[in-house]
Amino acid sequence: MSYLVKPEHRGAAVTAPIPSDPSLPRTCIIGAGSSGIAAAKALYVAGVPFDCFEMGDDIGGNWVFGNSNGQSACYETLEINTSCPRMAFSDFPMPETYPAYARHDQVHAYFEAYVDHFGFRRTITFGTKVTDVSRGAGGRWVVRTVGPEGERTGEYDAVIVANGHHWDARWPEPAYPGDFSGEQIHAHDYRSGAQLDGRDVVVVGAGNSAMDIAVEGAARANRVTLSIRRGQWVMRKFLFGKPSDQIVLPGWMPWWVTALRLRIGALASGGLAKYGLPKPAHAPGQSHPVQSERIREVIAAGRVQVRPGIERFEGDVVHFSDGSSARADLIVWATGYRVTFPFLDDELVAASGNELPLWKRTVHPDLPGLFFVGLVQPVGAVMPIAEAQSAWIAETLTGAYAPPPEPVIRSQMRRDHERNKRRFYESPRHTMEVDFDRFLWDLRREREAGRARGSRA
Repeated sequence: MSYLVKPEHRGAAVTAPIPSDPSLPRTCIIGAGSSGIAAAKALYVAGVPFDCFEMGDDIGGNWVFGNSNGQSACYETLEINTSCPRMAFSDFPMPETYPAYARHDQVHAYFEAYVDHFGFRRTITFGTKVTDVSRGAGGRWVVRTVGPEGERTGEYDAVIVANGHHWDARWPEPAYPGDFSGEQIHAHDYRSGAQLDGRDVVVVGAGNSAMDIAVEGAARANRVTLSIRRGQWVMRKFLFGKPSDQIVLPGWMPWWVTALRLRIGALASGGLAKYGLPKPAHAPGQSHPVQSERIREVIAAGRVQVRPGIERFEGDVVHFSDGSSARADLIVWATGYRVTFPFLDDELVAASGNELPLWKRTVHPDLPGLFFVGLVQPVGAVMPIAEAQSAWIAETLTGAYAPPPEPVIRSQMRRDHERNKRRFYESPRHTMEVDFDRFLWDLRREREAGRARGSRA
């Protein structure tokens, strides 16, 4: 199946409210970011009664610049790293007027249009924080919230966790030796190049945010040093004049074919060793893709200096593991995020080291009625995956889908989790990594099998 959707594939607008069926399981959705609205839309059109709680005053989550929920990492120059057709929901393409890689404000506008097109904005309760989710009597879920009307408690048959996993900043642990006299921020708190103006900046990390911040600093900071402990393959966003991710392969093809595509893309983009970056110890395709159109340009021009990992601090001097050093008054830690669920007790659900095995990255077999949407790091975009997960959950809640026996679920979960871990080098960023097309193909097969089981029941 191709996920390069076209405008004519856009579904019809919902012009009249869709009534919910009170006989179906009452459900709570936590969050109204890209995954939460995918879940809300799926349940809404299926007639499943639900409440959707969002801490902020807007939909879009991480794609809302200055989101009032305080959890968005969006910055002024942020744009998507997956091309628009590959990021769009299957029945609601992004406008053809958008560039190949949309800006954050365009993505937010797209989500706004999506919610209004399908008519479910009224189902979202804004300014309301979920503070606790626990098991109640009879296997139901007790959800406590706090909002404009104070604290409230509700009981639900199911809970969909869609709170995202790019908000709880991960800082270096243990801390590096010595004391740094300047300012330190995490990339999550970076908003614009104004924070870099005239500064001597050290950016720590080799992911997409680190590349973006270093490139912006090249134009605005006094000096930028990019500290990279482990080499990465940095792909260009365009190859041969087209978005590099629009070579779409059938999902049934083995992983090595996808890995080969990534390797070709990385090699065509050109290695970074000649620019001073460490040579990656892993092959292309064994890590989450990193993309940047301009990092090579700014390094070659001498506007960004590349250094290895940090060894220690000494006042305003940062010492690196190769014996070199750089003065700095600002360090930006682009060191990723922790996967946490502040409303779930750790004894119930915890993701130690960002690791939380789930069946199809959605179902926790020990906790019936608890689902996760968007808790995935795909080689591609989260949105189509969240859409497919949500449609699957809706089929489960309406009874259209019947799961296989529990031993099969647990066996598949263990197999898939270990297989995905083997494909990528060991790192907290890779504990939820999946192949986009393969995941969608596999989930579609399971949904078809489950509908067949349900029809025979």
